[in-house]
Amino acid sequence: MLRALAALISICFDLGKGHKPLEILAYNSRPVRNRHLIVFLRGLGGTSRCIWAPHKCFEAEGFVEAVRNRNLPFDMVAPNTHFGYYKARTLDERLMQDVIRPAKANGYEKIWLAGVSMGGLGSILYLRKHPEAIDGVLLLGPYLGGRTIAAEISKAGGVMKWNPGPYPGEQDWQRLVWDWLKQYCADPVGRTPIYLGIGAKDPYYHAQKLLADGLPGDRVITVGGGHDAAAFKSMWQIFLDKNILSQHSKK
Repeated sequence: MLRALAALISICFDLGKGHKPLEILAYNSRPVRNRHLIVFLRGLGGTSRCIWAPHKCFEAEGFVEAVRNRNLPFDMVAPNTHFGYYKARTLDERLMQDVIRPAKANGYEKIWLAGVSMGGLGSILYLRKHPEAIDGVLLLGPYLGGRTIAAEISKAGGVMKWNPGPYPGEQDWQRLVWDWLKQYCADPVGRTPIYLGIGAKDPYYHAQKLLADGLPGDRVITVGGGHDAAAFKSMWQIFLDKNILSQHSKK
């Protein structure tokens, strides 16, 4: 109860900050910078180790250490992409201006997005607008909308059989996201790779499974956990162990 209240207070505090430059935590190699970059996108709330600053969870929960332990040639950053940026619809702009464009200018050759929960949604939103800027995306327990649209897609027989119908663009972001995902799933091989991690006990499993069914099977990672740090970390470990980061590189 106290954690939920603290998270709610944090969300309300962040709502008015959706137009400010992103606060960014950087985890660079020393003494020589790596050639590639992982951009972590946080969830709505944090764990007990980082409840007031969820973008710090990637270090606190061992995501950063897991990359370093494998000596992967990736630096990492964790921008504070809180809910205020989604509410203000400035997430794409701020990621481009504050993270991706400076990374390109600094010589990073490959950039991956790794989004947890709400950050998974943010990764999709960014990839939809800027596919040329990203080399790969990993969605860890992504939030893909409410039960109503998931039920609608399921009733239609899956995302490829679903018809989004007319909708008012970004005002109906759930339909917009799923419409784009349908187009992506029609030809995933020739596009920026999306990998998906899902927990069998995740409360958002139904929507995640709809996306999983539209992706190549080797791009889906399933664990037995739920919507929590332990499950997300397990997905991350499997993803790294599969050496996927080294398999994809744009020409």
